[in-house]
Amino acid sequence: MAILSDKWIRKMALEQEMISPFVERQSRDGVISYGLSSYGYDARVQDDFKIFTNVDAAIVDPKNFDSKSFVDRRTDVCIIPPNSFALARTVEYFKIPRDVLVICLGKSTYARCGIIVNVTPLEPEWEGEVTIEISNTTPLPAKIYAHEGICQFLFFQGNEPCEVSYADRAGKYMSQRGVTLPRL
Repeated sequence: MAILSDKWIRKMALEQEMISPFVERQSRDGVISYGLSSYGYDARVQDDFKIFTNVDAAIVDPKNFDSKSFVDRRTDVCIIPPNSFALARTVEYFKIPRDVLVICLGKSTYARCGIIVNVTPLEPEWEGEVTIEISNTTPLPAKIYAHEGICQFLFFQGNEPCEVSYADRAGKYMSQRGVTLPRL
Protein backbone atom coordinates (compact mmCIF):
# COMPACT_ATOMS: atom_id res chain seq x y z
CA MET A 1 0.00 0.00 0.00
CA ALA A 2 1.38 3.44 -0.93
CA ILE A 3 0.34 6.96 0.00
CA LEU A 4 -0.71 8.96 -3.05
CA SER A 5 0.71 12.35 -4.02
CA ASP A 6 -0.88 15.65 -4.93
CA LYS A 7 -0.25 14.88 -8.61
CA TRP A 8 -2.31 11.66 -8.43
CA ILE A 9 -5.09 13.31 -6.36
CA ARG A 10 -5.33 16.22 -8.84
CA LYS A 11 -5.52 13.83 -11.82
CA MET A 12 -8.26 11.69 -10.22
CA ALA A 13 -10.22 14.70 -9.00
CA LEU A 14 -10.20 16.38 -12.42
CA GLU A 15 -10.56 13.33 -14.66
CA GLN A 16 -12.84 11.09 -12.56
CA GLU A 17 -14.53 13.61 -10.23
CA MET A 18 -13.07 11.85 -7.18
CA ILE A 19 -13.49 15.12 -5.23
CA SER A 20 -16.15 17.65 -6.16
CA PRO A 21 -15.92 20.60 -5.88
CA PHE A 22 -12.13 20.36 -6.07
CA VAL A 23 -9.74 23.13 -5.00
CA GLU A 24 -6.37 22.66 -6.76
CA ARG A 25 -4.24 24.68 -4.34
CA GLN A 26 -4.21 25.28 -0.61
CA SER A 27 -6.42 28.24 0.19
CA ARG A 28 -5.40 29.90 3.44
CA ASP A 29 -5.86 33.68 3.25
CA GLY A 30 -7.56 34.51 6.55
CA VAL A 31 -9.21 31.07 6.77
CA ILE A 32 -8.37 27.64 8.13
CA SER A 33 -6.69 26.11 5.08
CA TYR A 34 -8.39 23.78 2.63
CA GLY A 35 -7.69 22.28 -0.78
CA LEU A 36 -4.97 20.10 -2.27
CA SER A 37 -1.87 19.56 -0.13
CA SER A 38 1.33 17.57 -0.72
CA TYR A 39 -0.05 14.13 0.08
CA GLY A 40 -3.70 14.75 0.81
CA TYR A 41 -6.72 16.94 0.51
CA ASP A 42 -7.97 19.33 3.21
CA ALA A 43 -11.77 19.24 3.13
CA ARG A 44 -14.14 21.99 4.20
CA VAL A 45 -17.05 21.74 6.61
CA GLN A 46 -20.52 22.69 5.33
CA ASP A 47 -22.74 25.14 7.24
CA ASP A 48 -25.26 22.62 8.62
CA PHE A 49 -24.52 21.12 12.03
CA LYS A 50 -26.18 18.73 14.43
CA ILE A 51 -25.05 19.75 17.92
CA PHE A 52 -25.29 17.13 20.66
CA THR A 53 -27.59 18.02 23.52
CA ASN A 54 -29.23 16.14 26.33
CA VAL A 55 -32.27 18.31 26.95
CA ASP A 56 -34.59 15.32 26.52
CA ALA A 57 -32.44 12.99 28.69
CA ALA A 58 -31.84 10.64 25.76
CA ILE A 59 -29.48 7.68 25.91
CA VAL A 60 -26.84 7.30 23.19
CA ASP A 61 -27.54 3.93 21.58
CA PRO A 62 -25.88 3.18 18.22
CA LYS A 63 -28.50 0.46 17.55
CA ASN A 64 -31.44 2.76 18.24
CA PHE A 65 -30.19 6.30 17.86
CA ASP A 66 -32.61 9.03 18.94
CA SER A 67 -32.38 12.07 16.64
CA LYS A 68 -33.69 14.19 19.55
CA SER A 69 -30.13 13.99 20.91
CA PHE A 70 -29.22 16.81 18.52
CA VAL A 71 -30.30 20.35 17.71
CA ASP A 72 -29.94 21.42 14.09
CA ARG A 73 -28.22 24.66 13.17
CA ARG A 74 -27.40 26.19 9.78
CA THR A 75 -24.75 28.78 10.53
CA ASP A 76 -21.38 30.15 9.40
CA VAL A 77 -19.98 29.70 12.93
CA CYS A 78 -21.03 26.71 15.01
CA ILE A 79 -20.56 26.87 18.77
CA ILE A 80 -19.99 23.44 20.31
CA PRO A 81 -20.67 23.34 24.06
CA PRO A 82 -17.89 22.29 26.46
CA ASN A 83 -17.14 18.55 26.50
CA SER A 84 -19.66 17.93 23.74
CA PHE A 85 -19.64 17.33 20.00
CA ALA A 86 -21.38 18.12 16.73
CA LEU A 87 -21.95 16.22 13.53
CA ALA A 88 -21.33 18.02 10.27
CA ARG A 89 -20.54 17.15 6.66
CA THR A 90 -17.97 18.04 4.09
CA VAL A 91 -18.61 20.55 1.33
CA GLU A 92 -16.93 18.06 -0.99
CA TYR A 93 -18.51 14.93 -2.45
CA PHE A 94 -16.08 11.99 -2.75
CA LYS A 95 -16.02 9.03 -5.16
CA ILE A 96 -13.34 6.62 -4.01
CA PRO A 97 -11.70 4.32 -6.60
CA ARG A 98 -11.81 0.54 -6.10
CA ASP A 99 -8.09 0.25 -5.27
CA VAL A 100 -7.96 3.20 -2.81
CA LEU A 101 -8.57 3.56 0.94
CA VAL A 102 -8.86 7.03 2.47
CA ILE A 103 -7.99 7.93 6.07
CA CYS A 104 -9.02 11.19 7.76
CA LEU A 105 -7.01 13.24 10.24
CA GLY A 106 -8.01 16.42 12.05
CA LYS A 107 -6.44 19.76 11.16
CA SER A 108 -3.67 20.80 13.55
CA THR A 109 -5.18 24.29 13.95
CA TYR A 110 -8.27 22.76 15.59
CA ALA A 111 -6.34 20.00 17.41
CA ARG A 112 -4.18 22.64 19.13
CA CYS A 113 -7.41 24.09 20.53
CA GLY A 114 -8.64 20.76 21.92
CA ILE A 115 -11.05 20.21 19.02
CA ILE A 116 -10.80 16.69 17.63
CA VAL A 117 -12.19 15.48 14.28
CA ASN A 118 -13.18 11.84 13.84
CA VAL A 119 -14.17 10.15 10.60
CA THR A 120 -14.10 6.46 9.78
CA PRO A 121 -12.12 5.40 6.69
CA LEU A 122 -13.57 6.02 3.24
CA GLU A 123 -13.62 2.51 1.80
CA PRO A 124 -12.97 1.47 -1.81
CA GLU A 125 -15.88 2.51 -4.08
CA TRP A 126 -17.66 4.45 -1.34
CA GLU A 127 -19.10 7.78 -2.42
CA GLY A 128 -20.92 10.66 -0.77
CA GLU A 129 -20.56 13.69 1.43
CA VAL A 130 -18.57 12.71 4.50
CA THR A 131 -20.29 12.96 7.88
CA ILE A 132 -17.73 14.11 10.42
CA GLU A 133 -17.79 14.21 14.20
CA ILE A 134 -16.22 17.26 15.81
CA SER A 135 -15.48 16.87 19.54
CA ASN A 136 -14.86 19.77 21.86
CA THR A 137 -12.66 18.24 24.57
CA THR A 138 -12.26 21.54 26.44
CA PRO A 139 -14.23 23.00 29.36
CA LEU A 140 -15.02 26.05 27.18
CA PRO A 141 -17.35 26.59 24.18
CA ALA A 142 -15.56 26.07 20.85
CA LYS A 143 -16.07 27.73 17.44
CA ILE A 144 -16.13 25.84 14.15
CA TYR A 145 -15.99 27.89 10.94
CA ALA A 146 -18.17 26.71 8.05
CA HIS A 147 -16.71 26.69 4.51
CA GLU A 148 -13.17 26.43 5.94
CA GLY A 149 -10.82 23.49 6.42
CA ILE A 150 -11.83 20.89 9.02
CA CYS A 151 -9.81 17.75 8.25
CA GLN A 152 -7.27 16.21 5.89
CA PHE A 153 -7.88 13.08 3.83
CA LEU A 154 -4.90 10.85 2.99
CA PHE A 155 -5.22 8.50 0.01
CA PHE A 156 -3.63 5.04 0.00
CA GLN A 157 -3.53 2.80 -3.04
CA GLY A 158 -3.50 -0.97 -2.62
CA ASN A 159 -1.25 -3.27 -4.61
CA GLU A 160 -4.38 -4.52 -6.38
CA PRO A 161 -8.11 -3.69 -6.31
CA CYS A 162 -10.02 -5.14 -3.37
CA GLU A 163 -12.05 -8.30 -3.86
CA VAL A 164 -15.26 -6.83 -2.37
CA SER A 165 -15.80 -3.06 -2.29
CA TYR A 166 -18.21 -0.93 -0.27
CA ALA A 167 -20.41 -0.64 -3.38
CA ASP A 168 -20.38 -4.44 -3.85
CA ARG A 169 -21.66 -4.83 -0.27
CA ALA A 170 -24.34 -2.14 -0.83
CA GLY A 171 -23.01 -0.31 2.25
CA LYS A 172 -25.60 1.52 4.35
CA TYR A 173 -23.91 4.93 4.01
CA MET A 174 -23.47 4.79 0.23
CA SER A 175 -24.20 8.04 -1.65
CA GLN A 176 -25.10 9.89 1.55
CA ARG A 177 -25.90 13.57 1.35
CA GLY A 178 -26.31 15.80 4.37
CA VAL A 179 -25.37 14.94 7.92
CA THR A 180 -26.17 11.24 8.30
CA LEU A 181 -27.00 9.75 11.70
CA PRO A 182 -26.04 6.17 12.71
CA ARG A 183 -27.88 3.37 10.90
CA LEU A 184 -28.15 -0.30 11.78
